[in-house]
Amino acid sequence: MADFRIEKDTLGEVKVPADKYWGAQTQRSKDNFKIGIEKMPMEVIFAFAKVKRSAAVVNNKLGKLSDDKKEAINRACNEILEHKFDSHFPLAVWQTGSGTQSNMNVNEVVAKRANEFLNEKGLQNVKVHPNDDVNMSQSSNDTFPTAMHIAAYIEAEEKLLPSLKELIKTIKSKEKAFSDIVKIGRTHLQDATPLTLGQEISGWRAMLEKNEKMLTDAKQYLLDLAIGGTAVGTGINADKSFGSEMANEISRLTGYSFRSSENKFQSLTSHNEIVHVHGTLKGLAADLMKIANDVRWLASGPRSGIGEISIPVNEPGSSIMPGKVNPTQSEALTMVVCQVFGNDASIGFAASQGNFELNVFKPVIIYNLLQSIRILADGMTSFNKKCMMGLEANKEVINGHVERSLMLVTALNPHIGYEKAAEIAKLAFRENTTLKDAALKTGYITEEQYENWVVPEKMI
Repeated sequence: MADFRIEKDTLGEVKVPADKYWGAQTQRSKDNFKIGIEKMPMEVIFAFAKVKRSAAVVNNKLGKLSDDKKEAINRACNEILEHKFDSHFPLAVWQTGSGTQSNMNVNEVVAKRANEFLNEKGLQNVKVHPNDDVNMSQSSNDTFPTAMHIAAYIEAEEKLLPSLKELIKTIKSKEKAFSDIVKIGRTHLQDATPLTLGQEISGWRAMLEKNEKMLTDAKQYLLDLAIGGTAVGTGINADKSFGSEMANEISRLTGYSFRSSENKFQSLTSHNEIVHVHGTLKGLAADLMKIANDVRWLASGPRSGIGEISIPVNEPGSSIMPGKVNPTQSEALTMVVCQVFGNDASIGFAASQGNFELNVFKPVIIYNLLQSIRILADGMTSFNKKCMMGLEANKEVINGHVERSLMLVTALNPHIGYEKAAEIAKLAFRENTTLKDAALKTGYITEEQYENWVVPEKMI
């Protein structure tokens, strides 16, 4: 058996691997864009399968597609969604900016598999065509942005938000467990007044809860779908009801309330919804950077750092220094953050390049958005399971820092004034004595007054 077959398109014949379901247009793209190793994300392919399946149902309902073809297309799309054809979508992200070739990749695979189903039923005279049938009432210009929104919404809802919720849950448990541990606060990387470790961690929790709300609000814009706009937004070659019917069918298929975009001209040339959504991811990433950095600073040491908390020992930390333990989960998460920041810049620039009726930077926009969602979700899950869940307080170290802190002197301000309190703190620092000894040496207060006024537990 030959290792290739001949497929045809409007430009002529093309050799296609015999064991692959794609056709001539996919092969041309594969041959013409040998750029990098980044492939069109499978999340986009699965979203396309949902679009094609829904289109077959709607076109059949509108009397444009036969029952046999609808059934065959639906079966083919279902198999794609069951991961049976993952290796049949080989195209690079770096292709046509409208995503046309990935749209055709899906059309060709669906058509070939649908025709096999028709042959099995003895309907050899019925043929599903990738353009005329699978792509009926559609254009790459409206199907690709539709697939972008479907893929992004589902990934945000089913992968990112659950990971974020689990991290919040763990942080809440630590906040409660450490609510009575008084520690020294720090501002400007310098000692400040006391607070509890639980209060400090509550800041992390509140950050992430706000991020959750912002993401939940922002992703609602992804429910608007471009489908029905076809080539330039006018809906040429599609029934006037096609967009709304598609939104209804996609909603029924996915379980999410997608809707037809009110202005298809906007939805083909603008990706401000994705810019907005990714902005919330950047905000989440910024807060994760702060949390991960706090964790590794507070766990620094074990003898020459702050050392107020301990983190799990997951692996050897050094190839040369025996016994060394490093905050690797913090390091991994902060690298994820750096990548997300870079993705945000790429998405913002790419989205600004909508010219006339079409933005032609769609593949790189959705690639970066989905990567940010994926690595943030995975990063938070790893950080939660391998670090936060095992985080413990080092009470002895914490107590020692509180006892030595000079900023407890702030409690004296209401009684002796700022300047005298500052004099006491400077004296204690200069002579390397305790705050109490310095206070008594100045004669500004008595021992009894000191004991009554400088109580860390009353300063939180």
